[in-house]
Amino acid sequence: MITISLCMIVKNEQRTLARCLDSVAGIADEIVIVDTGSSDRTMEIAAEYTDRVYTYAWKDDFAAARNYSFDQATQEYILWLDADDVLLPAERAKLERLKQQLPSGGDTAAVILSYTLAEGPEGSPLVTDRRLRLVKREAGCRWHGRLHEQLGFPQSGVITADIAVTHRREAGHHSARNVRILRKWIAEEGAAQGRLLFYYAGECYDRQRYAAAARAYAKLLLEPSGYREDRLIACARLAECYERLGEPGRKLGALLQSFQFDLPHADFCCAIAACFQERQELVSAIYWYMQALDVSSRDPGLRPVPEACRTWLPHARLSLCYAHMGNWEQALLHNSKAREYLPNDPGLIANRQKLEAVMSKGNKGTEEREKG
Repeated sequence: MITISLCMIVKNEQRTLARCLDSVAGIADEIVIVDTGSSDRTMEIAAEYTDRVYTYAWKDDFAAARNYSFDQATQEYILWLDADDVLLPAERAKLERLKQQLPSGGDTAAVILSYTLAEGPEGSPLVTDRRLRLVKREAGCRWHGRLHEQLGFPQSGVITADIAVTHRREAGHHSARNVRILRKWIAEEGAAQGRLLFYYAGECYDRQRYAAAARAYAKLLLEPSGYREDRLIACARLAECYERLGEPGRKLGALLQSFQFDLPHADFCCAIAACFQERQELVSAIYWYMQALDVSSRDPGLRPVPEACRTWLPHARLSLCYAHMGNWEQALLHNSKAREYLPNDPGLIANRQKLEAVMSKGNKGTEEREKG
């Protein structure tokens, strides 16, 4: 069995810190909390869980703060979380089992875990991502990037575990802080390119400056090299920008551009299908929704992906397309498949009832003609 240091950086997290630490209580052999300038009860709350509470002078550099927290760890592995993350009971049990199963001194250098970014009404994941979450301390993994920091991968020994951390963000945003960091960073670098350009585009997108975001993402996609996931995210975000700017043709082009960087993924196939569905080009829409089903199990990489695109959504949209074409049997079939994922969804239930009514009416008409 391995030992684990939980390492966190916090600032003004009195509303969420206890919830996070309670959700992982007993898993960590050591808890390291690094405070970057709280003015509320964050440090007092942290002290109730650990005596390893440190202060760190904030330098507008998230990677530097996280690396400092890692430097304080003494156990074999390091687990990192944000204060608004939680481990739900079932996932906590899985992590406890993983801790027991991994041998101390073994070859596993790092573990990738799922990350639920948004939840449905009953707690089902709506948008998921994956993060390098548990790393062997001796592997020397370091954080990079002043903003939207990334943890570097070890050269080998990386495994993926079916365990999810859930992000439950409280109200509030950090747009002004992020812009300040980006402006300083770009000024020091002399230009925004590569990962820095990606972050700049993301901040423009989050602030709903869609024209500026579109220019930045388009520029990023012209660069000769870059991270595959960044480029896929850029294609999806660029398409969304064009949607917001009222340019549907350019939206479709941005989605198709994703195929320059990877094989088709379910979320892109669904988005392409929706473009054709909006044009009432239903045969093309059906083709792309079927492609989404065919590639639903493909690994999307380390990027956010709506779970609906990999489960019920293609079936629900196929049902609508087939209904508009008068193919009631296929429409009902895909409605049934969508309800396997969402059995109580009122929209799917209403559509099923409409389809059954149309088919029943058609069958009665056929019987009457045969009798006549």
